[in-house]
Amino acid sequence: MTKSRVLFLCTHNSARSQMAEGFLRALAGDRFEVASAGTEATRVHPLAIRVMDEVGVDLRGHTSKTLDQFLGQPWDYVITVCDSANERCPAFPARTTRIHWSIDDPSQAGGNEEQRVGTFRRTRDEIFARLRGWLADPKPSP
Repeated sequence: MTKSRVLFLCTHNSARSQMAEGFLRALAGDRFEVASAGTEATRVHPLAIRVMDEVGVDLRGHTSKTLDQFLGQPWDYVITVCDSANERCPAFPARTTRIHWSIDDPSQAGGNEEQRVGTFRRTRDEIFARLRGWLADPKPSP
């Protein structure tokens, strides 16, 4: 059986798309080949690594990648997790299903360390809920 291919996109490939990639591998890695990328590459945010580790998903081996290296590949689903990436997302082959989830960037949050960690946890939990819903019914969702 061929695995469906899923690409998660956000701006910097540092938090949201990395969390989504990690969760999908953990939840249904036997059903999907999954990757993530950004319109720009930076680094995997340390707080993303920390809050995912709290739920048993290890992002330490992940690296931030740009979208360019994935453009010529076939993807069953391209899921943008931020408005900027959705607006800048190029066209993919006709058989690609595009899905957009507007999720706030936790790396833009201010406050002290505890507040910032809380923001990353809320983002993690939102991505987890979206993925569980999508896995139950993998059609485009608003």
